[in-house]
Amino acid sequence: MSEPISVPAPVPVDQLHFAMPPVHESVADERAHRKERLAGALRLFGEYGYEDGVSGHITARDPEFTDCFWVNPFGAPFDGLTPDELILVNGEGQVVEGRHHVNQAAFAVHAQVHRARPDVVAVAHTHSVHGRALSALGELIEPITQDSCAFYEDHVLYDAYTGVVVDEDEGRRIAAALGGHKAIVLRNHGLLTVGDSVDAAAWWFIALERSCQVQLAARAAGKPVLIEHRDAVATRDQLGSDLVAWINYQPLWRRISRTF
Repeated sequence: MSEPISVPAPVPVDQLHFAMPPVHESVADERAHRKERLAGALRLFGEYGYEDGVSGHITARDPEFTDCFWVNPFGAPFDGLTPDELILVNGEGQVVEGRHHVNQAAFAVHAQVHRARPDVVAVAHTHSVHGRALSALGELIEPITQDSCAFYEDHVLYDAYTGVVVDEDEGRRIAAALGGHKAIVLRNHGLLTVGDSVDAAAWWFIALERSCQVQLAARAAGKPVLIEHRDAVATRDQLGSDLVAWINYQPLWRRISRTF
């Protein structure tokens, strides 16, 4: 009679690796981390085709000088961007570190969002194709998939268009419309997302752009079936936090970080 095959013992849960947002020992370490993640997110956005001429930007609040923001240089391609190439802009839109200009449209909107939302570390906005298409319809994301439920009742429409945003008043109106939500659809313009980390803001932008793509494709094919309100809320509560966004973003970060 053969000996019974022994089943391998499971690895204790506390010995399994699970990444969580890092805790930094110094402001310098946190600044370096944010700049690295910002450069990585911009590289990803370039890879995904979100870059469109000189439009598109991600900002990250400096951990020490909290009214200053790291941002990609005006006119610099996203592909291959490094942390050392980022510029630091103060609350008045003046470059305080770096030798390149800042996109004033980026400053006009992003600075006002950062001012209105002290909880926000990063703001992402580009002219992505599907985001622009949905914005041209003046519509919000509907709860038609599990993923789109992350935005259910947690994003808004800025139902106006007055040209390229270059003044503070328009930036303030956009920030006021965003309120405490994670994302806003700027009518006839595109998408903007925020997060308590660069990773979260970048993930929300990617997820929102994909939700726009799915919604447009589903509507072109037929009449989408909406997820019921109670189930959409429950799904949002499971998937809609910045921590979940950070976790979802880590495979993308691990891949793009190999390009540094």
